[in-house]
Amino acid sequence: MWLINTTTLKLEFFVNPEKASYAILSHTWGDEEVIFQELQSLDKASSQKKGFAKIVRICEKARQEGLQYAWVDTCCIDKSSSAELSEAINSMFAWYKDSAVCLAYLEDLPTEVGFEEGFHSCRWLSRGWTLQELIAPQNMEFYDQAWTKRTTKRASTKLLAKVTGVQEAVLADSTNLTSLSVAQRMSWVSRRQTTRAEDIAYCMLGIFDIHIPLIYGEGEKAFMRLQEEIAKQTCDLSLFAWAAPPPEPSSDPHNFRGIFAKSPAEFIDSPPVLANSDKRSHSAIP
Repeated sequence: MWLINTTTLKLEFFVNPEKASYAILSHTWGDEEVIFQELQSLDKASSQKKGFAKIVRICEKARQEGLQYAWVDTCCIDKSSSAELSEAINSMFAWYKDSAVCLAYLEDLPTEVGFEEGFHSCRWLSRGWTLQELIAPQNMEFYDQAWTKRTTKRASTKLLAKVTGVQEAVLADSTNLTSLSVAQRMSWVSRRQTTRAEDIAYCMLGIFDIHIPLIYGEGEKAFMRLQEEIAKQTCDLSLFAWAAPPPEPSSDPHNFRGIFAKSPAEFIDSPPVLANSDKRSHSAIP
């Protein structure tokens, strides 16, 4: 795992970094983000990439909290290495969970707008990857576009639950994920998007505690593989509690699809369901 030294801004590699030894960033990608290779030359990155400012800011915030290291997804993964990229994506949930603090940077939240008023329209809420970044960390802080701290996950749990649909118990402790059905967890992603089609599956690996190989270029098949792996590891029949959209008038009425959903969007109307401890039946949340 590559971490940024918050004093030197240089990358350092750790096989097993200490838990709670680093800050981690949750954000939406913008123009001119700094990638792994570019951070090797700090002078060049600082003068040519707008995204360098985010790296500087999270390092400042981390130092203020007494942390020597920080992690940022844009520059702490060598994406030219397929093995490293696969390990990073399969480990992402754990990395966020093990951080000392997660800083959520909302670049489209103006300083003059109240958090509760402006949060609903932030792009951060529409992205697939930020869901696990919300759930995994125990300690999380939210910052507006000027890097002013607005609130914490602990202080705004009720609002976050209302806006995202994720239960307060899960926001308080990610180990409570297993008490919820597959369909309920799928529904959280139903209105979110990812740039790559495959990432709508990969961004949920930690939420289901699943590890699968990454195959970019397979498109919708990634989500099929995710569901197949879930089916191998659970008896939760809510995996099949999805609804297909109405067929197009010109489509073949005999064109059957099979038992798996094509995307999380087909779980959008899944009711709140708790998974029983024996994993063989379910009961609705009262």
